[in-house]
Amino acid sequence: MIKWRTKDIDTGYISLWDGDWYYHFSDGGYKLIEWLEIHAEDDLIKTDLIQILKKIHVPGEVTTDSIIIYGYNKTNEFIDYI
Repeated sequence: MIKWRTKDIDTGYISLWDGDWYYHFSDGGYKLIEWLEIHAEDDLIKTDLIQILKKIHVPGEVTTDSIIIYGYNKTNEFIDYI
């Protein structure tokens, strides 16, 4: 299973983990996402996700537990690309 959550850039609100992708991202609101965190319970799925993200070259990082994709960098620190 793949779950995800986001952090709102204005309020700092971190959403609950969710497994439904279809309607959330079609409703808009992308301008307010500071980061999107993806958690895959299966290492094979996580590896596949990383390969897809490498193809589209997104700013983010891979941690032990998840994949984080950045929408904004509030700290102006260097952020690598996946």
